[in-house]
Order: sequence, then structure tokens, then C-alpha cells
Amino acid sequence: MSLQIGARAPEIRGGDFQLSKLKGKSVVVYFFPKADTPGCTKESCEFRDASKQFAKLNAEIVGISPDTTEAQTRFAAKYGLPFTLVPDPDHSIAEAYGVWKEKSMYGRTYMGIERSTFVVGPDGKIAKIFPKVKVPDHVAAVLESLGK
Repeated sequence: MSLQIGARAPEIRGGDFQLSKLKGKSVVVYFFPKADTPGCTKESCEFRDASKQFAKLNAEIVGISPDTTEAQTRFAAKYGLPFTLVPDPDHSIAEAYGVWKEKSMYGRTYMGIERSTFVVGPDGKIAKIFPKVKVPDHVAAVLESLGK
């Protein structure tokens, strides 16, 4: 991870979303590799199921993946995701957050998103980093970090 706790969070823009417009709120930024795949669906649905708890903590949720706007729109509609998904097809946001990494599967190496979550505090600075996320119990840990 190139970002450290206390660093200013890099700007995120996509569609109507702009991170800097949420100053005064906590923002949970989760990076996922690909919409509508098993792990990413489970993670996104867990954030969906806890979205009211995040709202009570004055926290917004935003998901980011290298998918197209169309793929994310279908994914959000299919699973009723009530938060913003930001497309990052050129992976510039993922690179700014240090989560565009070399990965390997079945002996093949490729570049992709390392599943990670950042909590951006109301001051616009990184308050918590969850690198190399494993989906089970992740959303509960993020809620706990916000003082659930």
C-alpha cells in the first residue's frame, strides 16, 4: 500500500460522485476486482445488507472496480445495491490508492485490483486501511472501525 493512515485521500470522481463533496462524513471506499463474480457479489451484498448501519454512523459507501459503467449499473440493479459504484476502467483510481497490483492465478500473472478497503474520515484523510481483504467478516470489521 502506498497510502498511509493520516494521508489525504486521493480524489475519486465518477458520474455524479465526487469524494471531496462528502467532507464531514466518513466514506468507506472498497475496491473489488470484477462485478458479478462470486467474491465481489458476496462482499457487495454484505455492504448492502449493512448499509443502514453505515448510514447511522454518518458513513457513505462507494465501490470501485475496473468494470464499465454499464456492467456496474447491471450489477447494482441485479443485487439492489443502494450505494454508488464508480467505474475505473483505466485503473487510475486504483493506482492512486495503490491497489492495482500484479496478481497470479493458475501460473499466469496479470494486473488487477487487490481487494482492499479504505475508510476516509470526515476530514478527508485516510483513517483506516484494510489491505488484501478476505470477504468473510470484513464488513463487520469495517463497521467496528467506525465505532459501531
